[in-house]
Amino acid sequence: MKQLVHTVLAAIVLGSAAPLGGQTAPASAPAATPEHRAATRRAVRAADIYRLRDVRDPQRSPEGTWVAYTVTSADTARDKNDSDVWMTSWDGVRSIRLTTSNESENTPRWSPDGRYLAFLSGRQDAGATQLWLLERAGGEAVKLSDLKGDIDGYAWSPDSRRIAMVVKDPEPGADDTSKTKRPKPIVVERYQFKKDIDGYVGARRSHLYLLDVGSKVVDTLTRGAYDEELPAWSPDGSRIAFVSKRGPDLDRDDNYDLFVIDARAGSAPRQVTTFPGEDNSPGSESPLAWSPDGKSIAYLQGGDPKYSAYNLFRLAVVPAAGGAPRVLTESLDRAVSTPVWARDGSSLVFLVVDDRAEYVGRVRASGGAVERLTSGRRVVADVSGGVDGAFAVLASTAAQPPEIFALENGRLRQLSHQNDQWIAELELGTTEDIEFRAKDGTEVHGLVVKPASYRAGSRVPAILRIHGGPNAQDQHSFSFERELLAASGYAVVATNYRGSSGRGAAYQRAIFADWGNKEVIDLLAAADWAVSSGIADPQRLGIGGWSYGGILTDYTIATDTRFKAATSGAGSAMQIGMYGADQYILQYDTELGPPWKSPELWMKLSYPFFHADRIRTPTLFMGGEKDFNVPINGSEQMYQALRSLGVDTQLVIYPGQYHGITRPSFKRDRLERYLAWYDRFLKPPLSSASTR
Repeated sequence: MKQLVHTVLAAIVLGSAAPLGGQTAPASAPAATPEHRAATRRAVRAADIYRLRDVRDPQRSPEGTWVAYTVTSADTARDKNDSDVWMTSWDGVRSIRLTTSNESENTPRWSPDGRYLAFLSGRQDAGATQLWLLERAGGEAVKLSDLKGDIDGYAWSPDSRRIAMVVKDPEPGADDTSKTKRPKPIVVERYQFKKDIDGYVGARRSHLYLLDVGSKVVDTLTRGAYDEELPAWSPDGSRIAFVSKRGPDLDRDDNYDLFVIDARAGSAPRQVTTFPGEDNSPGSESPLAWSPDGKSIAYLQGGDPKYSAYNLFRLAVVPAAGGAPRVLTESLDRAVSTPVWARDGSSLVFLVVDDRAEYVGRVRASGGAVERLTSGRRVVADVSGGVDGAFAVLASTAAQPPEIFALENGRLRQLSHQNDQWIAELELGTTEDIEFRAKDGTEVHGLVVKPASYRAGSRVPAILRIHGGPNAQDQHSFSFERELLAASGYAVVATNYRGSSGRGAAYQRAIFADWGNKEVIDLLAAADWAVSSGIADPQRLGIGGWSYGGILTDYTIATDTRFKAATSGAGSAMQIGMYGADQYILQYDTELGPPWKSPELWMKLSYPFFHADRIRTPTLFMGGEKDFNVPINGSEQMYQALRSLGVDTQLVIYPGQYHGITRPSFKRDRLERYLAWYDRFLKPPLSSASTR
């Protein structure tokens, strides 16, 4: 950073941080009258995706006066995303951008003594992702590490003198400095040999290293054929807890356990948990939390390993020395994450996924009822504690993208305002809860987003947009996609079909080894509701989704011909063709059994492809060229089937993209193609619309 950061950080130490040259933003834009706002608001456009700023990862400073966080925005000139570190004062008056490089910075973490703010970045031709340090007394960001492998995560020691780092083994040939590097054959030996973004996976592992902040000397803490992740220091700085999977064949189960190791080179880890399922797996992205007295560790405990794809994590506490864990949310029947201890160790705060919303809950360390600390139809997605019992959280509603808030005494107070000005320009749709029953009597919940211009009693074209997962939910958080479709005149129906989270373990597990059955029943019930409620025009119904939403689109249009347009993104239909082609081999073998042992089941679950001749819906198929999550061949197969059958169809492949489309121009392109496809078949007069 330039002299600007030196001045800003020095001012922070002195308690002033006066606004400086474009880097300090006001807490919010000047207020406008309701009449003025109503007169000047406009509809959402696809190009607005460039203006959406993705706020994440709030981290409250040790003394509680600042909150650091990241903001990701589109750099349209370079057609890539750029993430920067910002911070806002606890009183909400000042907001300061701390990094301005062309490379992204993420994972800001304060040192416990408040002297430093660290972050991860591959800036300045660092090659691998390295650790950088800003000193609050002022000065430029300093590269603290210089390792061959990427740093995937880190944690400060309580005395701020050391940092535990998760470092991934470097790529083979990383030491090759020759001008003409020659590609080498990829040799595959692992049971699970593919992973989205990582590509073909080999023997590379992630291990723990200790970095001395003063000398920059790095010691290796763990070695071997295992991955170690999510390090957390004990309060006295003598031990580090972490998560690792150490079975005889690491790819054939999800049995993650907690381990504790002395924080010095040459130490041997000790296993703390023995539950046969997932204990705080890295995929949960939830940190381990030591109790203030250092005697216990709070973590997430999964369920029956058989249902790992439909996991509902519970809050558990285990003695740091080992022993029987106590599950504190046994009766909650809702997934939890991100535990934070009270400073006196009497209780824990955590996040709860609950039926179209997420809230902050609290439970006594001894167990008991869960108390709700936030309410309303909103999603709280992150939480960071402070010295005074208040928290910095990331919160969103259907009408507001995620922003940083202070949570004090059960009340939310907005701190960041990254999207306020842009949102104030827009005329958003109206989001409402909906509930209805499927034909088998199951109660299904969801959301409907009506166009801002919608008038009661009128019928409009409607689109079922299907979330992925399936272990996820449509909820009261801002959805650019839903708002864009609503702004284009569509009623958008979002359904939490069976298999979704937020309704308990039984609801999530209902689709086990029975894909494309109960979910389709629920989605068709949503279409029935949209028509019977008087909102949807029954002759202008659309459907679509991404990932499992794309898979369910294929299932649904092969079951019912009422839909006049569909978009299937990153989906599949011939499930038997996915065996060995994607990253879900463990789930396939555990949940379905291999195809040679259960061919009838595999054929049953592949019915959209083998009954493609029943499909009449014009369908747009899409996907990323490099997707190893749901590979593009799933969309290619269905495109070829419908093209062969003479059904209107198109296939769009995004070069260089993985399961998630990240290039800004491609994100806009995808949205515009959605609208063009739906408009083509749902907007013309019925006399000229497709009747297939």
